Amino acid sequence: MIALIDYKAGNLTSVKKALATIGADVFVPQIPADLADVAGIIVPGVGHFAATRALDSEWIDAILARVGEGRPLFGICLGMQWLFEGSEEAPDLPGLGLLGGQCYRLNARGVKIPHVGWNALDVRRDDSIVDGVVAGSQVYFTHSYAAPVTGDTVAVTEHGEPFASIVQRGHVAGVQFHPEKSGDVGLRILRNFLSLVG
Repeated sequence: MIALIDYKAGNLTSVKKALATIGADVFVPQIPADLADVAGIIVPGVGHFAATRALDSEWIDAILARVGEGRPLFGICLGMQWLFEGSEEAPDLPGLGLLGGQCYRLNARGVKIPHVGWNALDVRRDDSIVDGVVAGSQVYFTHSYAAPVTGDTVAVTEHGEPFASIVQRGHVAGVQFHPEKSGDVGLRILRNFLSLVG
């Protein structure tokens, strides 16, 4: 059973539909205690980093407890940025801190911000989250802020500057794009997350 976290900052319907397509058993927990027996957790999200404020200390403690037990965690778009220490978008609000670094506003050198549309994945590291994903694959983005390229970066995308488009550290992974809107490549990445759940 996969928990899909609803903090009113994402289109859960399209994510649920994509997960149903690949045969995932998904539910939306109502309280942090609902996470006690889940096999894995997905944190989706779009919009402002401040939306993560809805995930209070009880939710954070429950999520971190499951991660500490080895249960996989997957962040999508804003959910991926939340895996980091924080974001310039809401400087007073910490992220989960599972990955090092601060998210930042994309530099608009000759490109439109927000970054909306299809763009390519430059796969830099062979990791389970990109198993079967061909370098140069196109996926769908919509964001103004991005995560830094660090040792946890699996794939990089360019929009005015390079940013981390896929990250993974052990059983914690995330994507800046929307896999539920990225066709077969997105479904493949969701399947790869399910394989972490085992």
